[in-house]
Amino acid sequence: MRAAVLTRYGDVDALEVRDVPEPRVGPGKLKVRIAASSLNAIDWKIRSGALRSWFPLELPAILGFDAAGEVVELGPGVSGFRVGDRVLGQIRHGQAELALATPEQIAKVPQGLSLIDAAAIPVVALTGTQLLEETLAPAPGDVVLVTGALGGVGRYAVRAALKRKVRVIAGVRKRQIGEAASLGAERVVALDDPGAVAGLPELQGIADTLGGETVVPLLAKLAPGGRLGSVVGEPPGARERGIDVRAMQTHPDSPRLAQLAEDLASGEVVVPIAGRFPLEQVREAFRAAERGAGGKVLLTV
Repeated sequence: MRAAVLTRYGDVDALEVRDVPEPRVGPGKLKVRIAASSLNAIDWKIRSGALRSWFPLELPAILGFDAAGEVVELGPGVSGFRVGDRVLGQIRHGQAELALATPEQIAKVPQGLSLIDAAAIPVVALTGTQLLEETLAPAPGDVVLVTGALGGVGRYAVRAALKRKVRVIAGVRKRQIGEAASLGAERVVALDDPGAVAGLPELQGIADTLGGETVVPLLAKLAPGGRLGSVVGEPPGARERGIDVRAMQTHPDSPRLAQLAEDLASGEVVVPIAGRFPLEQVREAFRAAERGAGGKVLLTV
């Protein structure tokens, strides 16, 4: 089978499309013929070696953390899926023609949702939803700010907040204010405008998808007992302020992913697709995603 293979840590030139052996299905696993795989920040951070100590690879390696495709083979003990099912999920090594997954990692793609575009959401949808629902866990009526609200993770965090009847503030850049109005948040604030940040109300929670210095001015707005949930680690100064920072790592949740895919199919949430690149153009796809394409970048197989 054809696959995008990372030959060494480094720039996009370390990626090559090669013929590699097909993965073999074992007990509790399914084989999926990949239609598309989505690029996430973790992909280029792993490729560069930035996460080598946390996420070591045995090189050469096939990257990819989420994808969509068609089930072509079931291993012993697998239930709930059949050969021919269209699925999406947190499918490891998905930048290839074939990949393996467990039933817990995938869900069926609803009618009306393109199999290729379905690959855009597994990681961002589950991450944003779990960040809001499980890590931050606000009560109805709480005021919560979502940073990076127009990103894939941010969009699903905003959606989860609205469903919990949270008073959500969408944090974006000045140039994104108009676009962010479509999110349905109670308020939109430009995080790169010090005056707008200073005018924020007291917050019961911050769902942080950005990290770094952008978040630092927001810490003073957290109410006593307020919580910061983060997908990017603890922001500078949070510990000194005694803020309850809760980092999270996305975990598989097949039933929840199925619901989130339905939301996308129905138009309740929109995840822009910035580009679709064939597998042979994997280097170009990584370049586009890393420079900030304004939406998800997909590899089609």
